[in-house]
Amino acid sequence: MKSQGEVMPAASPHAGHVNGTAVTTPSWPGTLANVAGCPAGQLASPTTTGADAVATAGEAFLRRYFTEAGLSGLEQRLVQMRREVAETGTWWQTTDELTFGARVAWRNAERCIGRARWSTLAVRDLRELSTPVQIRDELVRHLDLSTNGGAIRSVISVFAPDAPTTPPVRIWNAQLIRYAGWTESPGGGAVTGDPDQAPFTDLVQHLGWHGPPIRTAFDVLPWVIQSSDHTTPGLFPVPAESVLEVDLHHPEHRWFARLGLRWPALPAISNLTLQVGGVSYSCAPFSGHYMASEIAARNLADQHRYDQLPAVARGLRLDTRHDALWRDKSLIVLHDAVLHSFRAAGVRISDHHRESRGFSQFAAREEAAGRPVFGDWTWLNSYPMTPQDPSWGRYYTMPGPQDPGLHLSTMAAALARGTNPAARLPWAVTEPPDSPQPTHEGPRQP
Repeated sequence: MKSQGEVMPAASPHAGHVNGTAVTTPSWPGTLANVAGCPAGQLASPTTTGADAVATAGEAFLRRYFTEAGLSGLEQRLVQMRREVAETGTWWQTTDELTFGARVAWRNAERCIGRARWSTLAVRDLRELSTPVQIRDELVRHLDLSTNGGAIRSVISVFAPDAPTTPPVRIWNAQLIRYAGWTESPGGGAVTGDPDQAPFTDLVQHLGWHGPPIRTAFDVLPWVIQSSDHTTPGLFPVPAESVLEVDLHHPEHRWFARLGLRWPALPAISNLTLQVGGVSYSCAPFSGHYMASEIAARNLADQHRYDQLPAVARGLRLDTRHDALWRDKSLIVLHDAVLHSFRAAGVRISDHHRESRGFSQFAAREEAAGRPVFGDWTWLNSYPMTPQDPSWGRYYTMPGPQDPGLHLSTMAAALARGTNPAARLPWAVTEPPDSPQPTHEGPRQP
């Protein structure tokens, strides 16, 4: 098992059979749009079309890398990079350069409160791998490495880079572990599970997934993995033994366990594009540990998600008609249950007070190093953050598109939503117009 922060080399490619329904792959290059979510800054990706733009971004990145790493030989490396871009339209970064770029992308993620750990990010260099079966196998290994028996480690796995003339390798799922949303009838009705995932659940069913014989509110969705050669995307069930889940209970309220709630131990965002020196990596899943509030205050509490506050209020026997604070009281109990359950199960999790202190220290270190601290206040101080927390009392500059950075493309957002503006099944995917994408996600805590 590699230690956190250690670079993990690519495994050897191996062949395999891909199952699924024929899908027309999208045109490329894609356009990128503004979508919320940590760890990504989520602004539109820098415009790096054309060899000149790639070389410019590459030079800026290399100058930053050589300066921060205290290395010599910059001019020689710039010559090599420019020559490669002129010949191919892109360039191949060394493993050390890629590692630095991925870590700085996390450091630049203005909506992530957990950036203080950016230098410990374990970067898996898997750029030689591009087929769905190869990627599937390494995604399983990613889950195992990052979950680490509950001692969660922050890990990013970087697969084949985007090429100037072919569609990118990509994972259609927004996260590696999400629960299905089963609707009573196609296109509508009551939902069992996660309503946010109902459209994507409908999509993977059309692609051939049947799910378990007995459907529940916590059935893990399969992966949909697209290669760059216009072939059928791979549809792969997630091995149960690689998914650590935590059953939720409360230290004082025995009735809470009867709600039957649970949640995955690992948040793993899988549809962001990693941008480093003008080179895009559309397949670069990123994972870390949860902050309790994103499970309790968003995933389980939001009305368009699991909507559990009324159930908790009933357990507490609150007067939901006359008690103006019944939601607040219920949320604190739900939040307490999440923290208690994860800690009792030996799974790493953090609370918002600790993360606020950590971010304040991160900001001080960055400013002492002469680097600006970017931040989206509304994401850094999401409920139940208080004015007494140190991150509350200051504002931060919102940056332009970052390189290195993590970004969400319009195409990736559409695929993860299970929607397609051009056509419904058969899945004739075309590149939608570049526009801001709505989200209901809570901040991800790497």
